[in-house]
Amino acid sequence: MTTMMRWDPFQDLRSAQDEMAQMSPMLAHAHGLHTQQGNARTTAWAPALDISERKDAYLVTVELPGLKPEDLDITMEDGLLTIKGERQFTAESSEQQFHRVERRYGTFRRSITLPAQVQADQIEASFEDGVLQILVPKAEEATPKRIQVRPGRTEITAASSEDASSQDPTPS
Repeated sequence: MTTMMRWDPFQDLRSAQDEMAQMSPMLAHAHGLHTQQGNARTTAWAPALDISERKDAYLVTVELPGLKPEDLDITMEDGLLTIKGERQFTAESSEQQFHRVERRYGTFRRSITLPAQVQADQIEASFEDGVLQILVPKAEEATPKRIQVRPGRTEITAASSEDASSQDPTPS
């Protein structure tokens, strides 16, 4: 009797990723992708996020299960929205033995470049059920303006002779 197994095309990629994670702590150290917590060393992580656009604002939604609002630091400077925080690894008891740990712990930092036409002083953030939402309102000039086209030719007036003489000084 033959047993059929369902083929998972991503299993090889996951296996390779697991092997790289186990074999390359020095690579992570060289790239600064680790933090030191006591005797344990954890790899830095980046939470998943979505960025959407509405007529009046951008909405950034970030998945941060297990964190609290006080664990987060959100800043906006020169068009760069930065979200920083840390998720602590907590073993419930010393008798507990882990067989597999796939969730990421440690510090994280996500930076998103936003267009210059946003109202940085009007940014709002809310956090509920492990989901952070940041609403970044667009500035008034960022909304498209419809320009009406009139039939006929528009007269373009030349600069007056007074303006031209003030710009072209004559030697005395």
